[in-house]
Amino acid sequence: MTHPVARDDASEPGRRGHRRSRGRSFLKGLVAVVVALGLLVTVYGVAVEPRFVLDEERIQARIPGLGPDWDGAEVMVFSDLQVGMWWDNTGMIERVVERTVAAEPDAVLLPGDFLYQSETSIEEKVEDVTRLLEPLTEADIPVYAIMGNHDYAVGAVDELTTAFEERGIEVLANEATSVPAPGAGPGPGLFMVGVGPSSVGEAAPSAALDDVPDAAPRLVMMHNPTTFTELPAGAAPMSVAGHTHCGQIALPLLSRWSYLGLTEEEELVADGFAPESYGAEGNDMFVTCGIGFSLLPVRINAPPQLLTIELQPA
Repeated sequence: MTHPVARDDASEPGRRGHRRSRGRSFLKGLVAVVVALGLLVTVYGVAVEPRFVLDEERIQARIPGLGPDWDGAEVMVFSDLQVGMWWDNTGMIERVVERTVAAEPDAVLLPGDFLYQSETSIEEKVEDVTRLLEPLTEADIPVYAIMGNHDYAVGAVDELTTAFEERGIEVLANEATSVPAPGAGPGPGLFMVGVGPSSVGEAAPSAALDDVPDAAPRLVMMHNPTTFTELPAGAAPMSVAGHTHCGQIALPLLSRWSYLGLTEEEELVADGFAPESYGAEGNDMFVTCGIGFSLLPVRINAPPQLLTIELQPA
């Protein structure tokens, strides 16, 4: 006679309890790993990348009508200092200015947002900015600046303009100026064109280009990249913009997938060269990442940037 094998029912709840215990342990471990990674990324984004990582980008620009004396000339660009932001990035500003002076460029462009806000007097913050930039003018480097939306919001445009021009920094408020060829050579000058920030209604690209002869070589500097679409065809064979901070937080390998790029309602170039479909024919734009911060003192996959433009005749 065959007897059925008896099942040890008493052990089944124990096994289920053991499985649940292992599942809870796994979830706790996973949460701990996620939290640890989050803390590491936060520390990196707040204390490492913005303070110690500098992206020294170099590009070439072919400029129609550029004289031979300008061939190979270098123009350096950095933007969005945002002095006055809590835990602002003055250490990196000093490093960028030092690198710029050491490179001995033929000109420097500063596309705005020198201030963020001011808990103290505007005069004190303006003095902080001019002190940080003073080595440029002491080195006799031609420097050209425009104002950004934060400079207008803080109400510091007049104070910044006065302080800059007293120290030899030329402020371009929707206007252009002709820069002599390097070494005072006999070749034609290069027009520096400055366009104000569109985000506060201060952009007038047509007025900025009024005094530039049609065939004259030029570099266009604007604060907001969206102004680029308003430039007439062929008016800006090379232009630079700031404002975006390259999103401050961008996904690795997908720099255009940044916080800024994903939250803005209008089409926006937040980082690097504009695609060929953006803007009028014959125009090109590079958006630089700047140095400072907006809202939070953090940068992840969007380090501070110092841009060098090597000029070449088209």
